[in-house]
Amino acid sequence: MWKTILRRVMIMVPEVIILSILVFLLAKAMPGDPFTGSINPKADPAQIKHLMAINGLNDPWYQQYWNWVVHLFHGNLGNSYQYQEPVTRLIAGRAGNTLWLAFFSMILTYALALPMGVFAGRHEGKLPDVVIRFYTYVTYCIPFFVILVLGIWIFGYVLGWFPTTGSVSSDAQGWVQTVGSHFYHILLPGILGALFSTVNIVQYLRSEVIDAKHSDYVRTARSKGVPSKDIYRHHIFRNSLLPIAAFAGYSITGLLNGSIFTETVFSYPGMGLLFVNSISYRDYTVITALVLIFGLLNLLGTLLSDIILSIVDPRIRIE
Repeated sequence: MWKTILRRVMIMVPEVIILSILVFLLAKAMPGDPFTGSINPKADPAQIKHLMAINGLNDPWYQQYWNWVVHLFHGNLGNSYQYQEPVTRLIAGRAGNTLWLAFFSMILTYALALPMGVFAGRHEGKLPDVVIRFYTYVTYCIPFFVILVLGIWIFGYVLGWFPTTGSVSSDAQGWVQTVGSHFYHILLPGILGALFSTVNIVQYLRSEVIDAKHSDYVRTARSKGVPSKDIYRHHIFRNSLLPIAAFAGYSITGLLNGSIFTETVFSYPGMGLLFVNSISYRDYTVITALVLIFGLLNLLGTLLSDIILSIVDPRIRIE
């Protein structure tokens, strides 16, 4: 297994190189520059050209890419043109917010989806199954950003239960109040994100439970007098988890990548909002760094899914 993991990591190296080249070229192909309008809308064009020259933006793309790679291996992702600080420090300051939001959404997603999927499959065709299927169909049909906007309007403005912007209250004092305020700010976006993310897991798990409960090994267990509770816990549930485990890694990394919509709608200061703002200001160094990070997360998600699948089912080994 460890040999396979090492081999997969080695295969990821050329994929990351190709990804970095594509990201760098696409960022440079964007119209505009990071200086026009950010200094002064009436700035002298000669001043803009001077700034472009001293920052190396007039050099050939391959020379800019080589300089970027050299700095990358030294742990330097460059400086942000918009925020005027190192990109590594800028991303590090936002990564914690994104990780906490993704972690909370992931825990809540599986805490809701697993019992809902098993319960719907166990009561196939009955009222609980109909209600859960109706919930998944409605949630699947509504775009994610619509769910976010509706959630902000209902729970943020109409009911006033949750804050709608930021990650922590400005009047929070001490680490206890700071942690509590931060958790309070991620409750609404985390819940809305989890409700949207449960759809596929519930549908997959329900189908697997229905197939498993009509299988031969379940009939054999019933004929031997095994209690229904033990059958669902030790036989049906574990075998039904295989398709869920197959894309578990994608789900985890997808929560990090999908934070762009959530953070933008909630003005939540994480990597997603930073990415959107960087595109608006043509902040090339931040754009390339974030897209490269998101791409690495997707590649790691593939490997993580295989590892989780082999742990859930001992018969499967990635050798």
